[in-house]
Order: sequence, then structure tokens, then C-alpha cells
Amino acid sequence: MSRYRDTVLFFALATLWGGSFVAIEVGLEYYSPVLYAAYRFDLAALLLVSYALIVEEAPLPRTRGDAVAIALSGGLSVAANNSLLFVGQQYTTSGIAAITYSLVPIVTAATAAVWIGQSSLDARGSIGVVLAFVGVGLVAQPDPENLVGGVTVGVALIFVGVIAVSVASVGLRTIETDISSVSLTAWAMLLGALLMHGTSVGLGEVQRLPATELPALVALLFLGVLSSALAYTIYFTLLDRLGAFEINLVSYVVPVVATVAGVVLLAEPVTRWTIVGFLVIVAGFGLVKRHAIAEEVPKLIARVGGFF
Repeated sequence: MSRYRDTVLFFALATLWGGSFVAIEVGLEYYSPVLYAAYRFDLAALLLVSYALIVEEAPLPRTRGDAVAIALSGGLSVAANNSLLFVGQQYTTSGIAAITYSLVPIVTAATAAVWIGQSSLDARGSIGVVLAFVGVGLVAQPDPENLVGGVTVGVALIFVGVIAVSVASVGLRTIETDISSVSLTAWAMLLGALLMHGTSVGLGEVQRLPATELPALVALLFLGVLSSALAYTIYFTLLDRLGAFEINLVSYVVPVVATVAGVVLLAEPVTRWTIVGFLVIVAGFGLVKRHAIAEEVPKLIARVGGFF
């Protein structure tokens, strides 16, 4: 039964995270981008901090390492990443944004190799990183005569957000903490939301209360409740049960969900280069993670075989 549960949770996580890119597109019709990102994490933080205070044995940060980890995660993974994602998505489709975001495991491996040397990134792995960047180029289809407009700008902004997430992820490995992952994420969401509200004001965005129009309300509730608070609870559950490699695989299901949902719900276009670029990124992931694939795929096949 637990095998079936893990599979259901895995695809539920991919659906929630994939659907978030569509929800962002919908909400951007009603909000300024950074304010919208802030509202998302206001709601997510309210729920996840409440959950941590009720469920976790030691939900409050107690050490300097805890505080540094929350600041790093809240500042980069939440505030910088989501501000750039929401601004960037003004120029892209849901699918293109999700495909660009699928670079996170690859950029994280490259960052770890450069920063702390804890990576199996050899020559072929380095080729995989380059291949992934080529894939993003195919997705973005930059126009040399218009590099400051259109999809290119959106992909560039989202990619900088990917770098922010990767730096935070690797940086957290260098910090000793006593706080649980759930509590760390909860407080990081709260800090990130506050930082984004300040950024929104500083950018001169129009400030408004949460919209009450049905599409905007549904999109915000989906982002704050389902694709943030609930999704991260599922993520940490699966991380404990399945390990990092299988969780990384969700990054390559999410773009499929986002692309299909964008086509069905928003009539977003999908070009052949978008598909080719995504496949090239997946190939890059295969090269970067080939050792883990060789080790983990037989286990995954055995686990799947146990269903039948």
C-alpha cells in the first residue's frame, strides 16, 4: 500500500507544482508580479508555520545556524527566486517557464562542484550542464535583433532565479542546523514574503488587497494552499521515503504538466523547439546524474515491478 501511496504522492506533487505555473499566468492578469508572489507566500507561510507550531517538537529557530539557514533560504530560494519567476513569467508561457525551472537539479550540481566540491561532475557531467543550457537556448529562441524583449527576457530572469535556488541549496549544506526541514521552510516562507512585500513597494508596484474576482481567487488559493503549503509537506514526506534522486525526477514531470495544462486551460502555444529544448535538458540531466541513474534506476524498476 505504501508503494501505491508514494506513487500517488509523487504525481500529486508534480501536478501541484506544474499547475502553479498556470496559476501564476492567471494571477498576473490581476496583480503586479512581486506583490502576487508575496501574497502567495503570505498564505503559504500562515499555513506552514501553523502546521510546524502544532506538529513539530522544536519548531522555533534556536541556534545561529538556524537563523542563517532561514535567512539564506528566505532571501534566495523564496524572495529572489519567486520575484524573478513571477516577473519573468510575464514574458513566457507556463510550459517555457517550467522547462527553464527544470534546470534546478543541474545548476545545483554545477554550483556544488564549484563551491564545495561535493559533486560527481566530471567531463561528461560538464557536457551535460552545457547541453542543458543549449536546451534552454532552444526553448528561449533568442532573437539577436531583440534580446531585450519577449521570451528571451523571461527565460533569462527565471534562469537567474534558478541560480538563486541552487546557491541557497548548496549553501544550506555548509550550515549546521538543529531545526527541521519543515520548520526551516515555514520560517523561510514567512521571511521571503516580508522581503517581497518590501521589494514590491520599493519597485513602485501598485498595491492592492487580494483580488476577489473568481479566477484570481482560485489562482491565489491554489498557489498558497496547494502548490506551496501542501506541496512542500508532500515533498518532505517523499524525500524521507524515496531519497533525493527520485525527488529530482519530479522536475521533469512538472514541465509536462505545466505545458499540457497551459494548452488546455489557457490555449498557450507549444512549438517544436520548446519540445526539443526540453528533451535536450533531460539529456543533460541524464549525463549529470548518470551515476545516480545507474545506481537508482534498477531499484526504481524493482519498486514499480512490485505493483504488479
